Amino acid sequence: MGGRPHSDRGELLTNTAFDLPDRLAAKRAPHLIDADEAQFTAIATSLREATAEASERLDDVRRQRGGHGQQALDRDLEIHRLTARLRTLRRFGIDLCLGRIIAEDGADPVYIGRTGLTDEAGRRLLLDWRSPAAERFFAATHGDPMGLASRRRYRWTNERITDYWDEVFTAEGLEGHAALDDQSAFIASLGGTRSPRMRDVLGTIQADQNAIIRAGSRGALVVDGGPGTGKTVVALHRTAYLLYSDPRLGHRRGGVLFVGPHQPYLDYVADVLPSLGEDGVQTCTLRDLVPEGAAAAEEPDAHVAVLKGSARLVGAIEAAVRHYERPPAKAMTVETEWADVRLDPSDWAEAFDAAEPGATHNEARGRVWDELIAILIDNHDEVDVPDEALRRSLQQDPALRTAFDRAWPLLEPTGVVGDLWSVPAYLHACAPWLSAAEVDALQREDARAWTVADLPLLDAARQRIGDPAASARQCRREAVAADEREQMAAVIDNLIDAEVLDDGEGLMTMLRGEDVQHTLLEQAAPTRSDPEVLAGPFAHIVVDEAQELTDAEWRMLLLRCPSRSFTIIGDRAQARHGFAESWQERLERVGFGDVHLASLSINYRTPEEVMAEAEPVIRAALPDANVPTSVRRSGLPVRRGSSGELGAVLAQWLAEHDEGVACVITARDSATLTASVPESGRAPGSPRVRWLTPELAKGLEFDLVVLIDPDDLGDGIEGSVDRYVAMTRATRELVILSS
Repeated sequence: MGGRPHSDRGELLTNTAFDLPDRLAAKRAPHLIDADEAQFTAIATSLREATAEASERLDDVRRQRGGHGQQALDRDLEIHRLTARLRTLRRFGIDLCLGRIIAEDGADPVYIGRTGLTDEAGRRLLLDWRSPAAERFFAATHGDPMGLASRRRYRWTNERITDYWDEVFTAEGLEGHAALDDQSAFIASLGGTRSPRMRDVLGTIQADQNAIIRAGSRGALVVDGGPGTGKTVVALHRTAYLLYSDPRLGHRRGGVLFVGPHQPYLDYVADVLPSLGEDGVQTCTLRDLVPEGAAAAEEPDAHVAVLKGSARLVGAIEAAVRHYERPPAKAMTVETEWADVRLDPSDWAEAFDAAEPGATHNEARGRVWDELIAILIDNHDEVDVPDEALRRSLQQDPALRTAFDRAWPLLEPTGVVGDLWSVPAYLHACAPWLSAAEVDALQREDARAWTVADLPLLDAARQRIGDPAASARQCRREAVAADEREQMAAVIDNLIDAEVLDDGEGLMTMLRGEDVQHTLLEQAAPTRSDPEVLAGPFAHIVVDEAQELTDAEWRMLLLRCPSRSFTIIGDRAQARHGFAESWQERLERVGFGDVHLASLSINYRTPEEVMAEAEPVIRAALPDANVPTSVRRSGLPVRRGSSGELGAVLAQWLAEHDEGVACVITARDSATLTASVPESGRAPGSPRVRWLTPELAKGLEFDLVVLIDPDDLGDGIEGSVDRYVAMTRATRELVILSS
């Protein structure tokens, strides 16, 4: 729906916005659509005007001087706001409109849009979907119509309405509604084909989902729901809603971090937030929070993984760093050319106390060194020696330098964690609660062969120690930026002196302007790298598939959100390693103090035929699993066969379906399965056929799922969860093939 190429967005392609097929001829009646036609014409006109106005305003702001401090920040925020609005206006045309509502009092229809829109006279053409006045469009039900007489939702295809649905909430409203259907717009859309990116579903948000989307941001809100209940939809739209409605979460206050389970998931949902006008949200996986995450392997030993997943072991990083912050216990004499100076243990302790609370080890090192030099200067008996000369002498003293480097060395986070896995005595000293057998289990031959289970400890070490090369890199970046600015200024001066651009178009006048010169020069400013951006702090964090996080991984996220404002999306029944406790118990244990729980129990995605096969799989391992109730049938029974039929199954599906995405889910190497597969679906990553493990399929959905050798996925809870997850990815058809 969004992002289509268009020569003139906002213009009606013909004299009508409706392109209804013949089977929907009754919906073309003038009394049903004339009011909409007039509204869409007004929206198209206003869109052109709003786009031109925002573009002009953006040009004006960009021409302003950057300024300093608050002035520069305000300018940057205004540029960000205008850029985001322009992107939304240009991405969509009149299909910004989601639908309309009519109140019981017979007032004019109110139209709901992705963004608010008014005409030149100030008449409201579209209500922003996130505004309080628009809530009835999503929340009204037959049990609680919220004062509505009717609601209409549109289905847009290439900026034309190809279908629409009326839902009437009063008996009087039934008359004259030829647009009534026996199913809602949302249910009708569920059978549509999937694509490599998540479909736009804003217009069909349901009442149970809407209530969660609009809940407040204080504390931690847990959204627990089984497969197909729309948890991801809720997570994404709640993110956009909170940024709109809660001033505490804006970019000025830290913004929002969205954490997904894996990269295929992030690729799948990449278009959703931009389509909602929010392109400033940082998205990542847990791996992305740590530089070593990209190459980290899975932890091969389950027992070791459990040990490293403990928040208590992460806490041992503090003791590991403190081991390197020990003032000498013996006095020393520092020689200068004027007099010797005595440095007692009490002087060392005083210097160490100068480290500011919250400063990283490597940042504090400079402050401790400066304090130590100041103490030595105070202790120096020769009062006639200039302080600067004495300071230079002390700073260059090799014995003092050596003593200080031993007492407060420059540390590498990876070195500290690596030492824990290679020096048993060091690990035992830092984590004395570990048994000798546990200490031995954590040792490994290659201490820096990082696994996913190591990442929380590496992150805690980096947060506590700091990056030893950060200050050097910052100096280099500032030097490079200064050099680039100097070169840019020289180029501008040369052009002005030579007047080579005096072409009658005003370019020389613009170059002579201080505001344009400032704009050009500020482009040389250094940018922050991703690890720095993801270090936070953030005002709010959204976590999807949160049931998989260990206590140690929760610590990674809590470090980045001091306010403890979280949206937590998950399903305890889909936890591969089990989830016996409640959400409240787990989250309070890791440091949350204000936890609220919301549940989703309606399965909008998975057909009844598939859920009938999947439910016994998960209940065999987890009898109390929150298995949602499906609201539709596909008419396609679950098929079973042999793995040798894979090629025929995919060939038949590809031949019968011009659109849609299939997925082969297996624990086996895909290379051993592709010999008989059609070329169009052979390569992993093909847009029509995906090849994924159950773990990487989590959070995704496909028209056809072919599950290969489900028994190979293992025993116990992990195997049952993997089978359950794999089966419930299907939105139409499930085929199970076994060797």
